[in-house]
Amino acid sequence: MSTQTATAFQLDYVKTIGSVTVQLGRGFINPYDVAVSQDGRIFVLNRCDSARAQLVRVGIINWDEDYLGEFGKGYGPGDGQLMLPVAMALDSQERFHITDEHTHQVSIFDLSGEFVKKWGSSGSGDGQFNGPAGIAIDADDHIYVADQHNHRLQKFTADGQFVTQWGGAGSEPGQFNMPWGVTVDTQGDVYVADWRNDRIQKFTSSGAFLASYGESGNSDGQLHRPSGVAVDPDGYMYISDWGNERLQVLSPDGDCVANLRGQATLSKWAEEFFAVNPDERETRAQSNLVPALPPHLSAPHHVSSQTEPYFWGPVSVKLDREGRLFVTEANRHRVQVYQRAK
Repeated sequence: MSTQTATAFQLDYVKTIGSVTVQLGRGFINPYDVAVSQDGRIFVLNRCDSARAQLVRVGIINWDEDYLGEFGKGYGPGDGQLMLPVAMALDSQERFHITDEHTHQVSIFDLSGEFVKKWGSSGSGDGQFNGPAGIAIDADDHIYVADQHNHRLQKFTADGQFVTQWGGAGSEPGQFNMPWGVTVDTQGDVYVADWRNDRIQKFTSSGAFLASYGESGNSDGQLHRPSGVAVDPDGYMYISDWGNERLQVLSPDGDCVANLRGQATLSKWAEEFFAVNPDERETRAQSNLVPALPPHLSAPHHVSSQTEPYFWGPVSVKLDREGRLFVTEANRHRVQVYQRAK
């Protein structure tokens, strides 16, 4: 279920976290992003579909998968509420900054989940948004937001004051077509998942173009609608290749060193569910979870939708301080965790 394309790099599967829920509390519903606090708690952003919008929230768990609580509940445009949240990032004070592409705002919560403030408005002017998506915060608490439908990246101070912006619609170096995921490396350089241009672009913190990685396609090193990017201290890029339903890892030079379709096992929550529902476990045991599909169902989306261990809707990738990689799957309501072997 994973293909390593270079012997010098190895990414090991660790475990799967999560299960689907139809109520508040333990479980995920269309998770879109993950953040990990300094004390190791894992915060999962649940976006939800329109039929279950009341379940939009941030769920809190620990590494042992104990459910610790939630915040951001109450679907709507009010203070402390979320509607179509996309991504979140923690600043040096461990405050959550969450983008919402419906309200065109960034909402801020403290580590206990209390609402602090929000900023942003709809528009195309400096500091305004049209569908803010990915968000990243550097070591100096500068905030970078992918302004999706304005086809640009905006930079702000820690308190949300506009600093600069760069990009513009197009496919030339430094231009964007619906940018989505954003991250900052240890050197302060900014990486953007340029969604409809099928590439990752790298910039200085002031917006000077440095490099571009990837091109349209489904071969190693090619991308189809990349939704997220994370960069480790050695410069390796971890990309949620959303349209190809896979995770790719590129070297600092842009060479593909790993290409994974996913290898999920049952999560702790799923095991506990089956322990008290033996009929469901028996039904599962009789199911073909890795079926051979007919030729007309060979597209990545079709294969992933029918193959339980595979990624299905890998929308976000995040690295924690331990070097663990969290791959968030919106369509299977779970997070697969990997770690690079040293």
